[in-house]
Formats: sequence, structure tokens, C-alpha cells
Amino acid sequence: MRLSTAISTRLQHQHTALQGIIQGLTADRLKEHPNPGKWSPFENIAHLAAYQPVFLDRIDRIRKEESPIFERYVAEQDPHFPEFLDKTPSALIQAIDERGAEIAHQLSGWDEVSLRRTGRHQKYGLLTMAQWSEFYLLHEAHHLFVIFMLVQDLRSGGEK
Repeated sequence: MRLSTAISTRLQHQHTALQGIIQGLTADRLKEHPNPGKWSPFENIAHLAAYQPVFLDRIDRIRKEESPIFERYVAEQDPHFPEFLDKTPSALIQAIDERGAEIAHQLSGWDEVSLRRTGRHQKYGLLTMAQWSEFYLLHEAHHLFVIFMLVQDLRSGGEK
């Protein structure tokens, strides 16, 4: 047994929705905050790009260690997050595409035994690698939805 078709397909393609979601908006528009005190579409994109290396590290640690423990990822506490905020939207999307392909490729090679390897999330407990894959995808999907809603707010002039 490999990863489910649903997970494999989403790993390969889910992130590619981003380009269409933000199409036609300039970098300056993407950096606007339609909801004061919340991240802009750009900051959400930077977060997706910043989390991918963290997830790749988690994959590697789960492969090599017995049930490693992972703290909750908080972008504001990530010393590398500001580097992502300095990139352009197109550079972030390229990085997301490249690392997304790397994540999909790495996980596609895991067999049933490997997919049962575990890592412990500080809040959500012990998760198999298959569950970590789902967790990653749902996290990504959440931010894609948030970006979609923020972009629609920007396009509509912020009307509710």
C-alpha cells in the first residue's frame, strides 16, 4: 500500500491552485490587509513557502528517528520566515511549486511500513506519516482558502 490516491493527487496538484487564485493582482495589492490585524494574502503565501522546508525536515526526522516530537509551527517564531517575506510573490510560488514537487516525490516512495512510522505533534499527538501527509495538505488547503477569501475581499473593495 502506498499513499492513498487522494493524498498523492493533492500533494502533486493542490498547491498549483495558488497561481489562479491570485491571478491579476500585483505584489502591492497582495500585501494589502483587507482584515486589519490578520495576515495579507502575501503573508499567507510566504507562510506556505516557509512551512515546506519545515515539513521536509519532519519527513526526514520521521524516516530516521523513532517517533520524534514536533512543536507547533508558528511562523512568527521561525527565524527564516522574514526571509520569505522579502521574496516576490512569483519567487514564493516558484519555491512552493518546487518544494511541493519534492514533498510529493519523497512521500510517493514510502511503502506501507514506512507510512506507519510516527512523529508526535505537541498538540495533536502521535501521527503516522500518512496522517502527517493529510495534516500538511489540510494546512495548505486552509491557507489557500484564506488567500482566496482575502483576494476576493481585495477585488470587491472589501465589501462584506
